[in-house]
Amino acid sequence: MEDKLLRAQAALEKHGIKTQVVDTPEEAKALILERVQPGQRVGVGGSLTIDQLGVVPELEARGCEILWHWRARSPEEMLSLRRAQLTADVFLASSNAVTEDGRLVNIDGVGNRVGAMVFGPPKVILVCGQNKVVPDLAAALDRVHNVAAPLNGRRLNTGTPCAVVGRCTDCNSPGRMCSVTVIIERRPQKTDLEVILVRQELGY
Repeated sequence: MEDKLLRAQAALEKHGIKTQVVDTPEEAKALILERVQPGQRVGVGGSLTIDQLGVVPELEARGCEILWHWRARSPEEMLSLRRAQLTADVFLASSNAVTEDGRLVNIDGVGNRVGAMVFGPPKVILVCGQNKVVPDLAAALDRVHNVAAPLNGRRLNTGTPCAVVGRCTDCNSPGRMCSVTVIIERRPQKTDLEVILVRQELGY
């Protein structure tokens, strides 16, 4: 696993994406707190990883405005927060998969998360556990469809077939989470994109 992490780090950096490998979630949280300035507007993508870090309360204590649609009290507020994330100062999220050859692979149902990753917020920080590092693009897509999506479907009670059977059926369900696929192969030209790889399992 250590070799996989270091290969991914080297490949991402070759592609212009700043990457650090840390031992613990606490170290990842500390790096985020170093990067985010007091009072900034911080968007949070639909990310169990970011939630697990426990960084949001500390950002709020510094006076940051948190734009996190998981906190919405209505569908209208959820949509508003998702749109506001695109104009945040900093966007925090994870990636569904990181390939050893330096690609970040993400699949969304709505598209707000992948949209904010590539353009809008000037600073984007993606935190990824070692469980998300895979050899190549084929393995990344397989991981998203047959690991991440079924687990997230169960967690969110989407009612999608994958949540029931535990694997992708390429459904047309109204709750389908796999509608938009984005592969970041190089740093987006106008975005300061940074990846933090953690030597522990985080998220799905």
